[in-house]
Amino acid sequence: MLPVKQGVTQTGEREEMSKLVSTLRRHLQWKARAGIRVLPKGRPGDVGLAEVGSKEALSSNWMGGLEGNLFSDYATAYEAKSLEELRAAIGDCRRCKLWPGRTHLVFGVGNPQAQVMFVGEGPGRDEDLQGEPFVGRAGQLLTDIITKGMGFRREDVYIANVIKCRPPENRNPEPDEVESCEPFLKKQIDLIRPKVIVALGKFAVQTLLESKQPITRLRGIWHDYHGIKLMPTFHPAYLLRNPGDKKLVWEDIKKVLQELKVASA
Repeated sequence: MLPVKQGVTQTGEREEMSKLVSTLRRHLQWKARAGIRVLPKGRPGDVGLAEVGSKEALSSNWMGGLEGNLFSDYATAYEAKSLEELRAAIGDCRRCKLWPGRTHLVFGVGNPQAQVMFVGEGPGRDEDLQGEPFVGRAGQLLTDIITKGMGFRREDVYIANVIKCRPPENRNPEPDEVESCEPFLKKQIDLIRPKVIVALGKFAVQTLLESKQPITRLRGIWHDYHGIKLMPTFHPAYLLRNPGDKKLVWEDIKKVLQELKVASA
């Protein structure tokens, strides 16, 4: 075969491979948006319907199919074996439009083997400046709930947010921003594997539960998040504006404490 023809053939093969990669990526992203949370591994037929709901299947496939996309920059994050490796995989993240306005990426803080994990919405001004979640006025109230209400140290629990960068003017995160960042939160939960998740506020609750129901209907009731008990409650920032509802949050926290007591028995 003439060299020029060989070059043409190789170019064509590269183009075909590029098209295949693009098609696979779009297919996997469609699955994630459609809510298809299980991507079978191995040969076709290796994972049956009876196995899809199993704890093993869920724990290995709950990142929305992103772990199967070998051409995605989420692959390294999925393979992370520790929170430190996950943070390194996120790097100087530019996966959504929030990155130009941030001071610090706010990853999360606390005990990597925590029994309780608190999940909020996203960083505010103080969090963006310090690079740590819940350090402003709402953060002080959360710290009081943890230390005075639950009898833990702040470093005994783990605290994170749905998104890692501050939205402009503290607006709610937009769907594309959540889609870019949520896999990292899911991997954090997967690595920590807490006994209980406390979801703080409407946005965190609705994101984790994939629900549109108002938080007034969801809070105070146990929900399941991939085999982990999840308790929705009001966000500390809401309590600063509505101090009369602190008693409702205390009722929710008492349920969390009781669950931890039962789980440890």
